[in-house]
Amino acid sequence: MKVAIASGKGGTGKTTLAVNLASFLSENADVTLVDLDVEEPNSGLFFSGELVNKEDKFKMIPVWEREKCTFCGKCQDVCNFNAVLNLGSMIMVFPKLCHSCYACSELCPESALPMMPEKMGYLKHVKVGNLTLIESRLDVGQEQSVPLIAQTIEYVNENKSDSELILFDSPPGTSCPVIEVIKKVDFVILVTEPTPFGLHDLKLAVETTRIMKKSVGVVINRYGIGNDDVIKYCEVENIQVLVKIPNDRKIAELYSQGKLIFSEVKEFRNQLELIKKWLKELSIQGKE
Repeated sequence: MKVAIASGKGGTGKTTLAVNLASFLSENADVTLVDLDVEEPNSGLFFSGELVNKEDKFKMIPVWEREKCTFCGKCQDVCNFNAVLNLGSMIMVFPKLCHSCYACSELCPESALPMMPEKMGYLKHVKVGNLTLIESRLDVGQEQSVPLIAQTIEYVNENKSDSELILFDSPPGTSCPVIEVIKKVDFVILVTEPTPFGLHDLKLAVETTRIMKKSVGVVINRYGIGNDDVIKYCEVENIQVLVKIPNDRKIAELYSQGKLIFSEVKEFRNQLELIKKWLKELSIQGKE
């Protein structure tokens, strides 16, 4: 079973839930946690284990070969991302705009734009008991996270498809990186907070998941601040509120120290027990 932990906005406690839930569930099961917030992955800050693999990740970028080019302009015509520009006396390639679609390279009649690898980041695979942590990090200056996310998911499918549960720690928001994460998962857990901003962005996230026809459950973090508008919204929209994590200073202190919370805060562990029960029920329904 693949479950994405996502949020409409940053700072709601998505990673807090992801690392603690993964570690908690790994007490009795083989769990894989995949940090796909590749611009700033921080799940690894909470674990120390055996390094299984570390590898660089590359995307393919066209490189112009002047001696072959006839300046026909085909490359510019077929590029939907304006990454190739025909100036008449030279071809300019903008790697930051390139989506590695191969159109310019494959359709060039003179084969003057061969695709070459460009490093975009790296992937790290760590083993901590029953828990496997896989995270990827985008290199500084790289602007597109989707290719790295896609390659990381491919790595997970090839190496950890036998895990009982795979948790994806998604990027925040509802843009392309999040779509790439949730498009093939079984369920989505949306983490929000009981504030006007939290509700606004929760609505965007719910709309996104519904368009993609994904089952959703909501976790309300920092419960006790703000108001009950999030709960009222979930009731009207028939969305299950899985748990309400209290606004507890102890939780914030432990997180800021890079420590797991459920082992020291009983109430937090109780909330994870409820999520575990929900996931088990979903798993049974899925098999039926």
